[in-house]
Amino acid sequence: MNVLTDNFSIFAEGFLGTVELTVYASALALALGFVMASFRVAPVSSLRVFGTVWVTVLRNTPLTLLFFAVLLGLPRFGLVLPFKVFAILALGCYTSAFICEALRSGINTVPKGQGEAARSLGMTFHQTLSMVVLPQAFRSVIPPVGSTLIALAKNSAIAGAFSVTELLGTYKTLSELGYNIVWTFFWIAVGYLIITLTISAIFNVLEKRWGVPR
Repeated sequence: MNVLTDNFSIFAEGFLGTVELTVYASALALALGFVMASFRVAPVSSLRVFGTVWVTVLRNTPLTLLFFAVLLGLPRFGLVLPFKVFAILALGCYTSAFICEALRSGINTVPKGQGEAARSLGMTFHQTLSMVVLPQAFRSVIPPVGSTLIALAKNSAIAGAFSVTELLGTYKTLSELGYNIVWTFFWIAVGYLIITLTISAIFNVLEKRWGVPR
C-alpha cells in the first residue's frame, strides 16, 4: 500500500497520461475507421483499393514496429512533433483498421434493399450511407467497437518505451527508488482496470440503449 500512498503523484501522472492517450487515439481511430469503412464499401474502385490496402497493411503490422516507423521515421522527413502526438498517431491509425472492419461488418448486416430504396429516392451514396445504412449498422457494432477501444487502452503501454508518460512506465521510476516491484505492478494493473472497466461500462450503456435486442 505504501507504494501507492508514497508515490501517488507519480501514479496519477502516469494514469492521466494513459487516459489522454486513450481518449485522443480513440477519437482518431473512430474518425479514420469511419472514413476507411466508407471507402471499403464505396462505388469508386480506387477508394475501395485504398481502404483495403490501409486495413491489410495496418492489421498485419506489429504495433511496436508501427511505433518505430512513426516516432523515429517521420522526423527524418522533417515532421517533428512531441512524442505523445506521434504515439497518438500510431495508436489511432493502427486501431482504425480494426474499427473499419467492425463497421464494415455492421454495414454488411443491413439488407441491401435499404440502400436500393434510398437510391431510388434520389439520395447520394454519402446520404445513403450516413442517413440510412450507418444508423442501422451502428446498433450491431457497439460491442466489437467497445472491445477494440479496450484493446487500444492496453496497447497504449507501448508508448512508455518511447519516453511518453503513461501508466506502465511508472514502474521504471519506482523500481529505481527501491519499491517492491510486485506491489508496483499490482497498482498499475488496478489503474488499467479502472480505465478498461470505464470503457466497458460506457459501451454497455450504449448497447442497452441502442444495441440490437437479444
